[in-house]
Amino acid sequence: MSLSTHVLDTRLGRPAAKVPVRLDRYDGRTWQPLAEAVTDDDGRLGGLPGGGAALSAGIHRLRFGTGPYFAGQGVETFYPEVTVIFEITDPDEHHHVPLLVSPFGYSTYRGS
Repeated sequence: MSLSTHVLDTRLGRPAAKVPVRLDRYDGRTWQPLAEAVTDDDGRLGGLPGGGAALSAGIHRLRFGTGPYFAGQGVETFYPEVTVIFEITDPDEHHHVPLLVSPFGYSTYRGS
């Protein structure tokens, strides 16, 4: 099972580099952290989760640090964090969760 993401800055029309991303799994009562990393120069992050943790079926979330990303560019944002919650039903599949972001809006979808 693999999980990846790609963050695109729609304000600039290019990848969003160095966006902090955290992956958590819901255990039925609370969120358990699985991995943290930052996007590369192409706005991509693959190989989640890190540290050898196995990604299993269940509810997960990706938390994107859009506040630090935009602050690093000297840009104010209405969304200091974007959280995308999704459910994995088949852990044998590859899951790709892209994020398109601007200071005042965002969009996501299940990629391939």
